[in-house]
Amino acid sequence: MKKVTAVLIGAGGRGAGAYGSYILAHPDEISLVSLAEPDPEKRDRVGTIHGIPKEMRFSGWEELLSKPKLADTALICTQDRMHYKPAMEAIAKGYHILLEKPMAVDPAECVTIAKHAKNNNTILSVCHVLRYTEFFTMMKKLLNEKAIGKLVSIQHNENVGYWHQAMSYIRGSWRNSLESSPMILAKCCHDMDLLTWFIGSNCKYISSYGSLTYFKNANAPPGAPEFCQDGCPVQDSCPWYAPRFYLDGFYTEWATGCPENANREEQLNALRRSGHGRCVFRCDNDVVDHQVVCAEFENEVTVAFTMCAFTNDCNRTIKLMGTKGEIRGDLNKNEIEVIDFLTGKKQIISTACEDETGYGHGGGDFGIMRDFVELIRKGYSKEAEQSANTSLQGHLMAFAAEQSRIEKKSVDMSEYIAKF
Repeated sequence: MKKVTAVLIGAGGRGAGAYGSYILAHPDEISLVSLAEPDPEKRDRVGTIHGIPKEMRFSGWEELLSKPKLADTALICTQDRMHYKPAMEAIAKGYHILLEKPMAVDPAECVTIAKHAKNNNTILSVCHVLRYTEFFTMMKKLLNEKAIGKLVSIQHNENVGYWHQAMSYIRGSWRNSLESSPMILAKCCHDMDLLTWFIGSNCKYISSYGSLTYFKNANAPPGAPEFCQDGCPVQDSCPWYAPRFYLDGFYTEWATGCPENANREEQLNALRRSGHGRCVFRCDNDVVDHQVVCAEFENEVTVAFTMCAFTNDCNRTIKLMGTKGEIRGDLNKNEIEVIDFLTGKKQIISTACEDETGYGHGGGDFGIMRDFVELIRKGYSKEAEQSANTSLQGHLMAFAAEQSRIEKKSVDMSEYIAKF
């Protein structure tokens, strides 16, 4: 089989960590021949690991894409607001595209990327990695096999986790919608994609409600400083007190930037004035900490979706309700329960855990890479086109939901999409 070649644009946690790890683990399938990364340390480290010549390591995507086409595909893994321009340029250059979600932070840009890809027979795979987990793949298989008859309604919960909300959406890179994107897009376009994929139809009407209720200045404890280590009076009772939250947890190196062998004092000093050392009530975050979405699809399937920061686990739970039974699932447990209305029989299906299938997201990070390599080998097809269209529809649902939340009224999707 043909070996696929790729260029990497953005060598962060997703580009170098998730998808780069797959490339290192499967050198006979795919290899990196060039990369663009503004951070010189990351650029050199990832370039060396993948054996990329120094002259093929660039500080920006503009320089890389100014060269004649270098590979079969471009993996675009930049920050949310830096997807549109490199994606459009890479398509024009003839690259097939693996594009980190969200596609873009503007609905018109998402539509334009998808249209540009289709017009150029470009394979466009958006990194909705949950579709490629064994857990959700099994659910889709059960739906296709009519295990519960005709699907009628879905209840889906995105349990963000109190700690994940703090790390990524209060102190982290996705805290501010003007710098990244709204929560429903940054976090939940995965979920909108899953719903569209499961239902196999386009959304007809959508409405949404939610707000930033808790993590704001008005709820700061009396006397709480801007930075946790500046004498917080409630440090012993606050779940988000930074030194305990990071230095006694799993994300010390990530939050402090310190090497693994750094001592406690070095870690505390690094955290003291970092973004992750700030009080969760004193940050510049504006994304919501809870949101609900209700939707009706063209095939009359209805959806109730909840995203909430105030959960212990970072997890997704789901219930699919059909005319002949129901399916319940817990992603963290990798367990699916199928109940038959006629017999009352309950079947428990255990799916592979993360460690068995590769990297993160329940194996979805490696799963999408396997699928993408196979699509590249086959060439442009209706399968690839449909996958990209499902991703686009999920994005448009997220944008419309945010409009509904802000305007506090239901959105007619056909009217909404017609604008773009």
